Amino acid sequence: MATATAFGAAERGHRVFLLSTDMAHSLGHVLGRKLGPGPELVSERVTVQEVAVLDELDRAWSTVQGWLQEMLHDEGREMVAEELLVLPGMEELVCLRAVTEIEATGDYDLCVVDCAPTGATLRMLRFPDVLRFFMQNLFDLQRSSVRLLRPIAERLKAGRWMPPDEVFGAFERLYDDVAGVRQILLDCDRTSARLVVNPARVVVDEARRSFAYLNLYGVATDAVLVNRVLPERAASGYFARWAQRERDELARIERSFPLPVFEVPLLPHEPIGENALRDLARRLFGDRDPAEAFTRSRPIRLCKRGDCTLLTVQLPGVDADEVEVTAAGSELLVHVRDAQRLIALPESLCGRVIDGVHLRGGVLEVEFGP
Repeated sequence: MATATAFGAAERGHRVFLLSTDMAHSLGHVLGRKLGPGPELVSERVTVQEVAVLDELDRAWSTVQGWLQEMLHDEGREMVAEELLVLPGMEELVCLRAVTEIEATGDYDLCVVDCAPTGATLRMLRFPDVLRFFMQNLFDLQRSSVRLLRPIAERLKAGRWMPPDEVFGAFERLYDDVAGVRQILLDCDRTSARLVVNPARVVVDEARRSFAYLNLYGVATDAVLVNRVLPERAASGYFARWAQRERDELARIERSFPLPVFEVPLLPHEPIGENALRDLARRLFGDRDPAEAFTRSRPIRLCKRGDCTLLTVQLPGVDADEVEVTAAGSELLVHVRDAQRLIALPESLCGRVIDGVHLRGGVLEVEFGP
């Protein structure tokens, strides 16, 4: 679906960069050709890249891994260093640094990103908050402590346990890279997510959770793409019951997502290769331009209500007993099911009392008193 979106946009005259951050790369299989780790022009106005995750990690993290390898003397130390220092969500987010590089060239009108499955994508969205907390609360303290303890450690011949300043520099560079990616992801004027679902109960339920989590992390969603819908001529005999279940799920999709819904039927053959993908895009989007934002939304907003300030978060499909809100200094901690988000508050709200928390019509409202 991501590849079809890219080719459909190219047919409309857009210069498109198609990027895969999924470690199980499949763009090459969909295109019917082998791809290398670098950008490749595969068609007029379509450039494709399957990011080499290990290369990107090495570029971002080799200094830290090198220091850890010096500390570990047992066999297989390189593997141990790699496993210890690859934090959940880090691989995908490091790959997304390519988006900032693509944008910086100014050579493309649209960047389509084929993301990893839901779980990995949510870990990626959590990672900036975790890193930001570490940098703002622990980083400077640890760096100062190491500088004070290094002379003592060296006299005790334990200097190798003290990370050199280059290690802290690597953390700072990673933090800057992550901040740049985060700025793009949360810019609702130029970035949006699209949910791809099959009309099956479990898949739709997972998509509903993903939609809520994307809103929680501030990523706008502009459409739902429904794949592999049984065509009418196949909805008889053995598949009659399947077809009825699909119709029920399609109705539930319409009710669950306040977004445009695009459907494409189950095709007689897998859409492999450029021509098949262009046809898939035409079936999916019809006369619409795949590069347009089908919905403009801001999942997180601040507004005034009388003398009070209201922070709202779009959380469709979430029940009130699944939400917990806590003020944490200059941030608001919002816990939804098994996900949580630290939302930075403007200075005008820091320290102000929360007068009320309500979940109305899929919208979380946090009211701050005057």
